[in-house]
Amino acid sequence: MTQIWQSAADAVRDVIHDGATIAVGGFGLSGNPYDLIEAVRDSGATGLTIVSNNMGVDGKGLGILLENHQVSKVLASYVGENKLFAQQYLSGELDVEFVPQGTLAERLRAGGAGIAGFYTKTGVGTPVAEGKELHEFDGETYVLERGIVADIALVHAYRADESGNLIYRHAARNFNPNVATAGRVTIAEAEEIVHGGWIDPNIIVTPGIFVQRLVQATDRVKEIEQRTVRPRVAVAG
Repeated sequence: MTQIWQSAADAVRDVIHDGATIAVGGFGLSGNPYDLIEAVRDSGATGLTIVSNNMGVDGKGLGILLENHQVSKVLASYVGENKLFAQQYLSGELDVEFVPQGTLAERLRAGGAGIAGFYTKTGVGTPVAEGKELHEFDGETYVLERGIVADIALVHAYRADESGNLIYRHAARNFNPNVATAGRVTIAEAEEIVHGGWIDPNIIVTPGIFVQRLVQATDRVKEIEQRTVRPRVAVAG
């Protein structure tokens, strides 16, 4: 049953621990659970394994955990926006498992669905498949990938109700729904919590059965990795 907590720090405090595996939703800086990430930073927990599409950017998102030297291993598909990530990886401080983006999403979905593993053609014949079991189906080679179940899952939702049902907005839906199902303890922060009512069942993305803890998200500017705009062209007349 979902419980509403007064703050992200309170929601994280008794479940975070050194060496924890934490799955984190979001895509780039969109849909990052910023309050919960900051709560993890402030907990001081170290030796963390982070499962996320990417590791934010320098000084933002999951990048703040790298700055605080709290992360020992990362499973991710894209890390090109973070210079500190590269430095820690090349220096040997950070262990990195690169996972194709679709495979990462499916590994999280599989973990949440109770599926121990699945076969995919993605990565066959590349370093991604090294050391993994291969199997042939209908004349094609597939690699076995394991489902991911995290100790803690952190997600950001656009709206939630008191039962923990969640919906997401635009690009923030990337990875958050899969992450939400893959945690032994799932903590959600929501921009809006509906009190005294429920979200329309027809639009719920993550059912509350998957969410153990819920907090009100802080109102903050939504970050973007690289803002690219065209020069404004003056219109004659």
